[in-house]
Amino acid sequence: MRTNLRIPMSRRLLLKAGAVGVALPALEAMLPRGHAAGDAASDAPNRLLLVGRNLGMHAPFLFPETPGLGYEATRYLKHLEPNRGRFTLFSGIAHLRHTNHHSEPGLFTGVDWDRIKEPLREHRNTISLDQHVADRIGGDTRFRNLVIGPPVQWHFSWTAKGVPVPTERQPTQVFKKLFIDGTEAEIKSEVERLRTGRSILDQVGEQAKSLGRQLGPEDRRRLELMFSAVRDTERNLLRFESWAGEPKPVTNYPTPKADPASDDLAGRENLWFDIARLALHTDSTRVILLTMGDVGRVKLDGLTLAHHDASHHGKDETKIEQLAIIEEAELELFNRFITAMADIREGDSTLLDRTVILSASNLGNASAHTSENLPVFLAGGGFKHQGHVLYDRENNTPLSNLYARILQQLGVEEDRFGCSTGVLQDV
Repeated sequence: MRTNLRIPMSRRLLLKAGAVGVALPALEAMLPRGHAAGDAASDAPNRLLLVGRNLGMHAPFLFPETPGLGYEATRYLKHLEPNRGRFTLFSGIAHLRHTNHHSEPGLFTGVDWDRIKEPLREHRNTISLDQHVADRIGGDTRFRNLVIGPPVQWHFSWTAKGVPVPTERQPTQVFKKLFIDGTEAEIKSEVERLRTGRSILDQVGEQAKSLGRQLGPEDRRRLELMFSAVRDTERNLLRFESWAGEPKPVTNYPTPKADPASDDLAGRENLWFDIARLALHTDSTRVILLTMGDVGRVKLDGLTLAHHDASHHGKDETKIEQLAIIEEAELELFNRFITAMADIREGDSTLLDRTVILSASNLGNASAHTSENLPVFLAGGGFKHQGHVLYDRENNTPLSNLYARILQQLGVEEDRFGCSTGVLQDV
């Protein structure tokens, strides 16, 4: 039986009482012990959503020339106009010294580039922001965190030992894991499978410890990485086992019957955003990394090129216009998502207010393979949003300074992350 950290009103009881056709939020009756009734707004959990892309955005169409909330909307920012004041766009920000265009592994870790110069070979990373936050604000949720999204070439999420965290790539399977209960027989079988998995890990651990005493330093380091992965897996198995018999949240969202087609940009990104929103709203998890990546060859009016080809435009105006078709569509979908988050009330605030949303790319200019002046959006989270924060575009501000600020906003009292040099104070 799972040790429940909430007061004695279970999710099962609420569902048996008449499962209303909505995604159940974190209700007052489900708050931690010791919190007074009527204090739901102040006790609503903090949440983090990272959105990782890997082909940048065309800067001349994105960044305004003036800072502040009164910026003149650029071609791209016009698609976010309904949510002006709910987000901040940063320009002149980057991970300093990141010079390789395959820098996805360092986007959310802020790792010193000397440790990760050649991702094509073995490289040593550090913990990514999502994993770091999950260790600190994960809470008593079904899932410690989620790493989800369409297929990407490189990993964005990393453990404290620098081990990549696999991405769950099928939205239908993620939705099922979050919201579809199995039969009694299926649940029993799943619990047995989880217990068997723990038994196997115990045996592997004992054998590996014996082997470790016979190895040299480098082999022991590699073995320690394996031990770290085993320990993470054990913790996940224990969590899954404790939640296996608990009914999943009820939602009136239509169960997706199939994964969207690879050329259906709106269908694919909307579904991923909706899954993230539902997972956060039902308190199934509080930390999500959503990797969008290269959208490939999609069907959009007027579009004839694949995303990668258009992003490597070489200043060809025809290709730039093709790229703009894709990037404007992405911003329209992001605007829809921000609006949907803002429409969900949590006491006196909204789901958007309680969720730090960071959307970023490891590239500033994909055509030139540069990692300066990254397109970085910060939305929601209770920040005092500034519209457009303009830093020196020749000598960029460390992106990790923003990560340190995000940690503090989430209640994590730390002032360093990655290669930060301080805590950003402009939001």
